[in-house]
Amino acid sequence: MRRVLITERPDWRTTAEALGFCFHTIEGEPYWDERAYYAFTLQQIEDELEQPTNELHAMCMDMLVRVINSEQLLSRLGIPDTFYDLIANSWRAGHRHLYGRMDLSYSGLEPAKLLELNYDTPTSIYESAAFQWGWLEECMALGWLPAWADQFNSIEDRLRDLFASLQIQAPFYFASLQGMEEDKATTDYLAGIAAQVGIDSRYIALEDIGLRGGRFVDLQQWPVTQLFKLHPWEFIFEEPFGHAIAASGTRFYEPAWKAILSNKGILPLLWEQYPHHPNLLECYLDSEPARAVPKGWVRKPFFSREGANVSLCTEKGTALAQPGPYGYGPHVLQKLAPLPCFDGNYTLIGSWVIGDKAAGIGIREDDSLITKDSSRFVPHIILD
Repeated sequence: MRRVLITERPDWRTTAEALGFCFHTIEGEPYWDERAYYAFTLQQIEDELEQPTNELHAMCMDMLVRVINSEQLLSRLGIPDTFYDLIANSWRAGHRHLYGRMDLSYSGLEPAKLLELNYDTPTSIYESAAFQWGWLEECMALGWLPAWADQFNSIEDRLRDLFASLQIQAPFYFASLQGMEEDKATTDYLAGIAAQVGIDSRYIALEDIGLRGGRFVDLQQWPVTQLFKLHPWEFIFEEPFGHAIAASGTRFYEPAWKAILSNKGILPLLWEQYPHHPNLLECYLDSEPARAVPKGWVRKPFFSREGANVSLCTEKGTALAQPGPYGYGPHVLQKLAPLPCFDGNYTLIGSWVIGDKAAGIGIREDDSLITKDSSRFVPHIILD
């Protein structure tokens, strides 16, 4: 694994905006950053990223069943007891899921370590699946990359096959909150993939979904029977419409059982079940979240995203913290696996799971050990 400098394509911003990728720059700083790429060997991809991702996913699914069958474990995850049945029934009824992303610390020198699961509302899938593939093809056509270069990226093909397998005949609604540009881009991308296999895909703002006679409806009062919602289950559990879900007749994507896996409280449970697994980090429920983070550990809220409210302390005693809106509720303490640093850039790998199989990676860089929503997205290739 190495970081390689490369020339930017001169017109990539115009290309991005024409494709709807309009958040390529955030507050004047690059979000998509093609001034460098990461190169992997095929062995690193297959044995050290793809295979561990599949194994970790299988472990997570086994743990999911344990939690569903235990009110004590559901309580440990801070899930309201009024939603235990909704979660369990969504699993036992076989409600399908689409995708998830594992965040890994990996340097190419040691086993990848699972930092957390983004299994309910992961974003950056468009950048991972489509835009970095287009970058690879164009750079090879320009002669900037070898003709034999490849990429760990079957995300779009697997999504297409997955949507086709759902055999959905009713309109499929894709929803996000108004004003959230990245979320809207994610829903648009997924809706576009669904449309490619003949699904009637429709976007609706979450705020525009109504409730009539116990059923969710669109602005024309048509029933919403299939809904992809880029909105966390833990928020839904606290919202008035949450209690209408069980009897609504709507099939949700991601399903309610994803509330278990997207909760960072799953990390101590995984460590308890699989202690010293080479791809797991020591992790416990934090019984004293008000104290300073111990050296060599990271504190994370059960419910947080994109580095918000994460704090850490290095082995040398350097403390870092990221503010955010998720400081409430229980926290975990996880052993610090410092992100590898390449030329001053701390690198995190997002490993995508489509359905139940590893399908590709996206890489984020930051000047800090904490990866944030503004951290740069950098493409990758495979060279063997």
